[in-house]
Amino acid sequence: MSDDDTYAEFSDAVNMTAKQIEDWLQTEESKEVGQKKGGSGESTGHEMGRRIVTLLGKKKRDLTEDDYAAMRKVVGYVKRHSAQRPDGDVTDTPWRYSLMNWGHDPKK
Repeated sequence: MSDDDTYAEFSDAVNMTAKQIEDWLQTEESKEVGQKKGGSGESTGHEMGRRIVTLLGKKKRDLTEDDYAAMRKVVGYVKRHSAQRPDGDVTDTPWRYSLMNWGHDPKK
């Protein structure tokens, strides 16, 4: 996938603003969901949420290969996790909260 394609897909997948993500990451709901790694107690998605905020703050011309790799990871996660949508109202579900950690609010 080209960098331009990655950028476009990332822009589609991340439908929350940097401010919305920052505010969300401060909530208990955000901190409680996702797979925790290592001894830090922070989930992979929560950590990626912080990375997404940084990515959203960069100009396209300043993005690095590592940034594009992270963007591809976000696109893949949002696609895979969205396909697992549970039945019923998803407003207050771990499924939605996990996606929001990755910058995507399925209720938007």
